[in-house]
Amino acid sequence: MAEPSSLLGKLEIELEIKASAENFHHMFAERPHHIPKAAPSHVKACDLHEGEWGKVGSIIVWNYVHDGEPKVAKDIIEAVDREKNLFKMRVIEGDLMKEYKNFVLTIQATPKHEGSGSIVHWHIEYEKISEEVAHPETLVQLLTEMSLGIDEHLLTEE
Repeated sequence: MAEPSSLLGKLEIELEIKASAENFHHMFAERPHHIPKAAPSHVKACDLHEGEWGKVGSIIVWNYVHDGEPKVAKDIIEAVDREKNLFKMRVIEGDLMKEYKNFVLTIQATPKHEGSGSIVHWHIEYEKISEEVAHPETLVQLLTEMSLGIDEHLLTEE
């Protein structure tokens, strides 16, 4: 039997965008239902299931495409920090829960030190249900492409 620690994992993504940190954060915290317009090949729908947009404890349902397959995730918002442009959500139901006991995504956007734009940092913490489950590296491409689509969308809104 594998030791429990071998089932735990973390992935991090860091990418530069042209949009401001505040606008990127606002898209996830206050307007995630606009993400399907910004990244239509990756996110098909985002619906508020319970609570209010941008409020801790609210539940959001995402319909997205991963590895060419339609998927669903129901997430609960765990943290929203407007000063730090940080947004954290935990997956509580859906396709990811077939392979992971725990799946938490934290998104933080920070202004670049020089010039315009910002740095988006995704932090993913997860616990696989077994050793046979792959680490979720393929999600890195999905989250990167989605972030870049959101960036382009935000730039056209300015």
